[in-house]
Amino acid sequence: MSYSTSSFKNPVSLPTGIDQRDHNHVNSGEIHVIIGPMFAGKTTALLRRVNSEAKMGRNVVMIKSNKDTRYAVDAVVTHDGTKFPCWSLPDLSSFKQRFGQVAYEKVDVIGIDEAQFFDDLYDFCCNAADIDGKTVVVAGLDGDYLRRKFGSVLDIIPLSDTVTKLTARCEICGKRAFFTLRKTEEMQKELIGGAAMYMPVCRQHYVNGKSIMESAKKVIESHQVQELIPEKPLVA
Repeated sequence: MSYSTSSFKNPVSLPTGIDQRDHNHVNSGEIHVIIGPMFAGKTTALLRRVNSEAKMGRNVVMIKSNKDTRYAVDAVVTHDGTKFPCWSLPDLSSFKQRFGQVAYEKVDVIGIDEAQFFDDLYDFCCNAADIDGKTVVVAGLDGDYLRRKFGSVLDIIPLSDTVTKLTARCEICGKRAFFTLRKTEEMQKELIGGAAMYMPVCRQHYVNGKSIMESAKKVIESHQVQELIPEKPLVA
């Protein structure tokens, strides 16, 4: 069955100066989010998706934060060594200008790794998917070592088409790990490191681990205080 605009009481009209053909030209974009603790395979899942899109003939590009230089400066690298060339940037808002407008228009899929480090993640994903018609695949931590929100990753969930929550294996018991436990005493939120600094843990061992670390810290502080107290001389 076909309809004409006269069939509707309130037909939708485009603003003056916008051609209907131009309006329909941009395809609808998508946003897919991959989250989880460290060592859950987020980057692996991201690369799998991006490579799959590339095999289907779509033009893909990868972006990561320039804060992450653990394995390579100009590549996204998984913990097992798989690499994919990328743009290493301080922010996302500068990507289109750096990449070039003509090249950007030809891109179909944008992968973003370590997304928690980008403060402008929300605005970039909105513009890329809603306006530019890009498929954006985002991978990042949903929480920090204190199990609190990390960056803007959780903010884009209301924008997303799909959300995948991955789990790792608890380094202590082997059960499913949902959290990241920091092994060191540093307190800053952004502290980039690998297995020497972090480990994935289940809920039980996250709670137990925090308690053990707090107890160990108190013991160390107690010993340090005792070392500062001068010994009393013995009285004959």
